[in-house]
Amino acid sequence: MDNFGQLIISGIKGISLLPEEIDFIKNEKLSGVIFFSHNFQDPAQLAELVNSIQKIRDEYPLFIAVDQEGGKIMRFKTHFTQFPAMLDIASLDSPKIVFDVHQVLAKELAACGINLTFSPCCDVLTNSENKVIGNRSFGTDADKVEKFISAAIRGLQTSGLLSCAKHFPGHGSSFKDSHFDLPLVKTTIEELKQRELIPFIKASKSRVEFIMMAHLLVDSIDSKLPTSLSPKAYEFLRQETKFTRIVITDGMEMKAISDKFSIEDAAVMAIAAGTDMLLYRDMSDAKRALLAIREAVKKKSLKREDVLEKLMRVEKCKKENLSVYQPIYIPKIVDSFNTPDAKRLMEHFKSAIPLKD
Repeated sequence: MDNFGQLIISGIKGISLLPEEIDFIKNEKLSGVIFFSHNFQDPAQLAELVNSIQKIRDEYPLFIAVDQEGGKIMRFKTHFTQFPAMLDIASLDSPKIVFDVHQVLAKELAACGINLTFSPCCDVLTNSENKVIGNRSFGTDADKVEKFISAAIRGLQTSGLLSCAKHFPGHGSSFKDSHFDLPLVKTTIEELKQRELIPFIKASKSRVEFIMMAHLLVDSIDSKLPTSLSPKAYEFLRQETKFTRIVITDGMEMKAISDKFSIEDAAVMAIAAGTDMLLYRDMSDAKRALLAIREAVKKKSLKREDVLEKLMRVEKCKKENLSVYQPIYIPKIVDSFNTPDAKRLMEHFKSAIPLKD
């Protein structure tokens, strides 16, 4: 049996594993699991779920991932510190505070067994009408976003979490939301280099472990294919940022892709184009994608040596960062929440930032 499952991170249905999910994770050597709000009840349940997943792992632990950015993108609520949006925090103009916030975020997640967060956002908010990014961005100016990206990544990765810079090559100028439609970005290559790429280059220099490729039609890069399916976009990413670690797609069921391509075609196209990993919310879609990849390698429409290179990149990340796994001791979890550092930050924000409901 091959280990092509290492190319995929998938969601699961509920707050505990179903038998068919156990079978897929174990038998296909799935690389990781992503959690959403429907997978969360409280920190103890979350840790139990993580322990049950890691118990069935093969050689290395699975990536256990979540989007936990602060502001409106917080999958876990109960007990977790509910920080303001990054745009509001960045308004205080303090990289130290950004670092401290991400340390708290990381320690709370790591206490429950999470080892990967899909943050920070490197997007420069150049379009004030942009709702999908909005206040998730650190700012409207590339230099300002760059200043906080390094602080965020260091805060996460010095506190037990791998991080992922997103959404390459920059979602801040778009009008459409790629969850529902394919955004067209009319930014020139020079504008991309002078603005959008600056935070991603800083992320790469800060040794971020993942970069997420967005689902965008950037006509100056590729006028026909979305960036997540475009060889030109992955070449642009690698060349311009000098990034050598893992590139992962944004969710492959998002309508920017799923309205125009089948699950099978999109999976094979993304792997062929240059992504290392594919992200799915639904495990049934992940299964279809894996079968398609396996068939494409068999028929040689995907080069086995290219796939092996991706697998080696994933293995290297796990070997360096996740090779030792200790099951979470659930009675100790409570110590990681409502800490003096978290309370101090939230008190500061109450006086410095008008918190929104």
